[in-house]
Amino acid sequence: MSQMKSQIESRAAALLRASRAMVRGAGQLAGQTTPPMGSVRFGSLRRTTPIAGSFGYGRGGTRIGRHYVNQFIQAHADDIHGRVLEIGDNHVTKTFGGDRVTQSDVLHAEAGNPQATVVGDLATGEGVPAGVYDCIVLTQVVQCVYDIRAAIKHTCAALKPGGVVLMTTLGLGQISRYDADRWGDYWRLSAQAAGRLFGEHLPDDAVEVQTYGNVLTATAFLHGLSLEELTEPEVDTHDPDYPIIVATRAQKPMDL
Repeated sequence: MSQMKSQIESRAAALLRASRAMVRGAGQLAGQTTPPMGSVRFGSLRRTTPIAGSFGYGRGGTRIGRHYVNQFIQAHADDIHGRVLEIGDNHVTKTFGGDRVTQSDVLHAEAGNPQATVVGDLATGEGVPAGVYDCIVLTQVVQCVYDIRAAIKHTCAALKPGGVVLMTTLGLGQISRYDADRWGDYWRLSAQAAGRLFGEHLPDDAVEVQTYGNVLTATAFLHGLSLEELTEPEVDTHDPDYPIIVATRAQKPMDL
């Protein structure tokens, strides 16, 4: 009896393998590029918690989101010159602006920040000087401003004619618990949303929006994995439907 049971189980397994092969073959004939249902192996990703929370800080390596932000800023480093405003600190200004920067201002909403040279609020415009900046650096800031439309409006108003905003924000990603518990973490933008927000104040041809990421890097980003755990072609592949970072360069016309 046990021998017969074993034979039946063996034949059933063989039939299952054959049926899966037929499904794969039919999918290939039909031009199907995705593996059939039930054949995906999740491996280390079959879990309901991230491999490393808090964007992977403390795990080591380069943060994927930060890599994309730096890639965008590096491509537009020449815009960082003259009088420059950054939020919270001036790390990007110093790193990418160098001696092209004649005055580096740091905006903070509350007095007491030792790095702040300007105390003001982008959402209300209070304390933010108008028409004085050659460049404003807004890296990973606006998702933490509830009145994002007002923040973009006052940012554009702070530019000199010809001045440039370099803005990056999350297209997708986990909530920043640090920010959410202090001042809020409200938004994830699409490229269309970023373009329209600036388009309310600047001509369409003055606004350039690009995205960074793909489904693999997005998955790695959500799990807090590092840049070094992916290959260069994987990181550089662009898929506009999976934007980790949405980056905007907006320039105020000389006659505005």
